[in-house]
Amino acid sequence: MLNKGLRDEEKIRIDNVLKTLRTLVYVPYPLNDLQKSDLEKQLKEFELNFESLIDYSNEDLTTLLMRLHFDWEQLELFADILIELSKDENYNFEDKALALYQYIQSESKVFSFGINSKISSLKNK
Repeated sequence: MLNKGLRDEEKIRIDNVLKTLRTLVYVPYPLNDLQKSDLEKQLKEFELNFESLIDYSNEDLTTLLMRLHFDWEQLELFADILIELSKDENYNFEDKALALYQYIQSESKVFSFGINSKISSLKNK
């Protein structure tokens, strides 16, 4: 377990990478090589790349993110990013995002109407 100071530093680091990822995924699709390269650099901060993101099972991805000390909000934001990446015809991470939303809903012990709405939306696609 991380002490409070290290936990705060880790939270800030994760938040900064997620903010950068979020700005990178809101671009026209399909992604060009430079955009993919920029996204790969940011994913590397989470021990990921596009190939590993595709290959990881939903459970393995969730385990990795929890091991990296993601909190519930960060998990939700990462799932949101996966949804946005899925708009590119070359990627479909909606099942991984759904698994993350469901994990948050069941493990956080707090019901979220927002997350429940995202779950329903993905299931109805």
